[in-house]
Amino acid sequence: MHGNEQPPHGPQPQGRPPRYGPPPQYGPPPVHPRFVAAPKRGGCLRAFVVAVVLLAGLVLVGVGVLLSGGGGDSPGSDVGVSAPAGKAEKDRKDGKAGEQAAAGIGDTVKDGKFSFTVTKVEKGVERVGDQYVGSDAQGQYVLVHVTVRNIGDEAQMFLDSAQKLIDTAGREYDADSGAAVLGLKNPNAFLNNINPGNGVSGILLFDVPDDFKIKAIELHDSLFSGGTQVALR
Repeated sequence: MHGNEQPPHGPQPQGRPPRYGPPPQYGPPPVHPRFVAAPKRGGCLRAFVVAVVLLAGLVLVGVGVLLSGGGGDSPGSDVGVSAPAGKAEKDRKDGKAGEQAAAGIGDTVKDGKFSFTVTKVEKGVERVGDQYVGSDAQGQYVLVHVTVRNIGDEAQMFLDSAQKLIDTAGREYDADSGAAVLGLKNPNAFLNNINPGNGVSGILLFDVPDDFKIKAIELHDSLFSGGTQVALR
C-alpha cells in the first residue's frame, strides 16, 4: 500500500477485483401483511343457497301452472266457478235474441224513435194498381201492412227503403218504392215525416221471386239504425 490508501474491509476474493455495485436482488420486496387479501371462504355454502332458491322458485312456478291450468276440472276451483257464469251470460244473450226473433205479426217492436206493429202479410200478388195505372211484379209482390208510431221527442222520417224483407236463406230484399207509389192508394211508407206521438199505417211492398220463402222483416227507424226483426212465418 502506498500513501493514505485504505484496504477494503473484509477478505477479498483471490484473483478478482473488488465489487462496489448494488447488492444482488433475490425476488420482489416483501408485502406488508396489511395488504395481503384474506382467502375467500364460504364459496360452497353460497352456491348451495343459490341452488335452493332456484329450486324453490321452480316449485312455486309449477304449483301456479297446476292451479291455473288444471283447476277448471275441480268443482272448487275459480275456473270451475266462473264457467257457469259465462254460460249464463251466453244463455242470457241467446234468450234475448230468441225473444227478439219470437216477435211476430201483431207484436210491437221498437227501433230508435219508432215502434212497429206488423198487422198483415199478403203474398203471391202479381200486380198492384188498376188497368190504367199500376205495376206488374217481376216475380211476385209481398205486401207487409205495418203501423208505425213515433216514440221519440222529435220528428222522424219513415222510409220504406230502410226496411228489409228476409228469406229463409238469410238474403235481404229491398222495398219497391216505385211500384208502391203507382199501385197502392195510400202506402204511407214513402218519405212520410211523423211527429212525436203520431202514428201512421202503411204498406211495404217487395218484388221477390216466385219461389221466395219468407222468414222475417227487418224494420228500421232510419237507414243507419240497428233494426229489429219480426217473424212472418
